[in-house]
This record gives sequence, C-alpha cells and structure tokens, in this order.
Amino acid sequence: MKLPALRQLSNRLARRASATACTLLAVSALATDQATAQVQTGIDVLAAEDCARLRGRKLGIITNHTGRTIDGRRTVDVLANAKGVEVVTLFSPEHGWDGILDEKVGDSRDRATGLRVFSLYGKHRTPTPESLQGVDTLVFDIQDIGCRFYTYVSTMRNALEAAAKHDLRFVVLDRPNPIGGIAIAGPVLADDRRSFIAAHRVPLRHGMTAGELARMIAGEDGIQAELEVVQCTGWHRADLWDRTGLLWVNPSPNMRCLTQALLYPGIGLVEGTNVSVGRGTDTPFEVVGAPWIDGRELAAELRAQNLPGVTFVPIRFTPNSSKHKGTKCGGVDIAITNWRAFQPVRTGIHLLCALRKLYRDDWDTKRLDWLLRDADAASAILAGKAAEEIIASWRSDLRVFQMRRKPFLLYE
Repeated sequence: MKLPALRQLSNRLARRASATACTLLAVSALATDQATAQVQTGIDVLAAEDCARLRGRKLGIITNHTGRTIDGRRTVDVLANAKGVEVVTLFSPEHGWDGILDEKVGDSRDRATGLRVFSLYGKHRTPTPESLQGVDTLVFDIQDIGCRFYTYVSTMRNALEAAAKHDLRFVVLDRPNPIGGIAIAGPVLADDRRSFIAAHRVPLRHGMTAGELARMIAGEDGIQAELEVVQCTGWHRADLWDRTGLLWVNPSPNMRCLTQALLYPGIGLVEGTNVSVGRGTDTPFEVVGAPWIDGRELAAELRAQNLPGVTFVPIRFTPNSSKHKGTKCGGVDIAITNWRAFQPVRTGIHLLCALRKLYRDDWDTKRLDWLLRDADAASAILAGKAAEEIIASWRSDLRVFQMRRKPFLLYE
C-alpha cells in the first residue's frame, strides 16, 4: 500500500476510534512463554540476500556501534564489502559513532574504512547538502529502545525528511523494540509539542519498531521519500529483548541492560527536575534520589500504591558524575519483580506524585514538563491530583493512537 493511501486509511481509523468505544490493550508487556527462534535483524536479512536490493546504490549510512549482525560484523563493513554497493559517507547520532559520549558530538572518521563520519548531534542534526554529495540512498541502522524521548528516532525522522528533500531513497534496517510491541502508555504528543526529544505524535511508550515509526511518520506527515523497511524475521510483538536471542549492546552509555530500558519511559520523566536518576552510578534509572529525600519515607509511600510488578527499597548513594555529583543522596532502588506486569509510565507518574506530596518545598519542578510534554498532566501533578486520575485522562488518546498505528505495523 502506498503512503498516501496509508495516510488516508490512518485518518479514517482515527476518526472511527474517536467516535466509538474500543478496548485499550493492556499496558503491561506480555512476553511469550517460550523464547522465539533466533531473531534476524534487518542487516542480517540484507546480508543473507548478499545485499542485492542495494546493488548499484551509493550509500550514506546512519548508524553507530549498535549496527551489527548477529555474528558481530558491523553494518558498515557488511555494506562496504558487498558486491556492487558503494559506501560514500557515514553519519552518527547522539552519543557519537562509538556510543560513549554524553555531550554534543563533532564530525569524526571511521578508523576501519577511513570514511568521514558526519555528526547529527552537533552543529547539525539533519544531513546537509555537503554531507549528501554523491549519495543516492540513506540507510538507517540504529537500535532504539521504544521510548519517545530517546533521540535516535528523531535522527531518523530528520534524515527521512532530508531524503525526501534531496530525492534520495531511504532504507531502514529494522530491529526489535526491546521493551515489546504491545504495551503503550503515557500522553500522546500534541503536534505543537514536537521537538528533537519528541519526534512524532506518539505516547511515551509507543510499542513500535524504528521501521514502523518511519512508515507512520512518512505516512501521517506526508514525507514523500522512497521508503523501504527491511524487516526483522522471528520477532513477535509480545517479545521483550530477552526472547530474541540477540546480544545486548548498550545503545547509549547509561542504557546498560533490559531492566534499565524497561524503567526508562517512566523513571526518565524525573530527569528535568533536581532528582538524580542514577547517572554516575552503576545502575542508572534503577535508582532515584536527592540529598533531601528520605529513602524510607519515599519507599513506603510508593509501596503503599501496590503498583504491579515492582517494589521499592530505600537506599543511599553518591553519584560520581551528573546531577548531585559527589553528594550523598537518599532515595529508592526500583526493583522490577515481574516483567509481564510492570508498567513503567504508571510507575513514573506515581513517583512524580509522591515527590510532590512529600517534598513540595525541595523538589524543583520548573522543568517537570521537559520530557512529559503534556502541560495538563504536569499541572495536575503540581496540583496534587491522584496519579491514577492523571493516567486515566490519557485513555481516549491512547485508543485513537492504537488505531492510528495499525496501518503501519509490520509484525504480529
């Protein structure tokens, strides 16, 4: 189905969803009981075909250290050595070519191939005409984690728009969503709140792969690029990363395991405030705290909410970098007890409401809405409204989103 037709179908479904009641899928991820067969990512599928669909093309590759085959070969090397394929230039996203930087990134050079790497998280966030010289196809291969404010999808969107502007083909080598493709949660972004930390009108936890999001972005916003998604094989929407058989590679410096990826869409919401989320510790996003937090008090408040699949342990920790560097913090260790039942965004909203209730005078909320990007929800938190009331306010928009995304999904 061509993108204009997909866009029309999406609009019809959205209108129907807003006029009729539908059942919202549970927001807890349901992993399959048994591991699936070994998942093949987009680059694995392409390599198995001897990269035939890219033969005769001149490539600009948008990737980083996560762009690898199952057997560990870099996507860049696979394509550079493919028959009839020419790799012209490379592009890197936030955190740089090697995925180790937490700062703006300059251009660099890939040591193995000698190719220039243009940074898309420095002076420019969109490929420039200079960087696209000699390129007729952009290839995107970066592991996303399924959270709206993780910026790799924003880099993909910017590159997709550049492809449309310069009449380039755009190919996404797809990868699984590590936190599953069923659960959705959080406020759906309003169009006027779009930014580099919010690439499209999706909820905080969207349950889509990068390839599916590329289709949705192009289809709904009329981006007229020649888009192709090389699908994964063997991945099912209910599967979390542990069911894929794929090696975990830290997609960014503070995303070191599946547990942290699951926590991120909820716990990450605290980052705009004066609370540490464990950056500068061994367990980022698994702990939160501040010098003025009483860990026992906060843990008791959160445990009293009987949130599914999670418990809270009072701790003290001292970050060695980032927020509250070198300062002892009271706080909680957020321990997931059941991956199937755990709801990260729900947990995050309860955490925000608990901080407001217990530490009104100490908690700096000027940037509370930075990642949440929902002014009504931020105001409700500050007004002391119940967390479940805030969460319930998103249900209608999530129903519409559930219908909007259907035409663009690629996996069962």
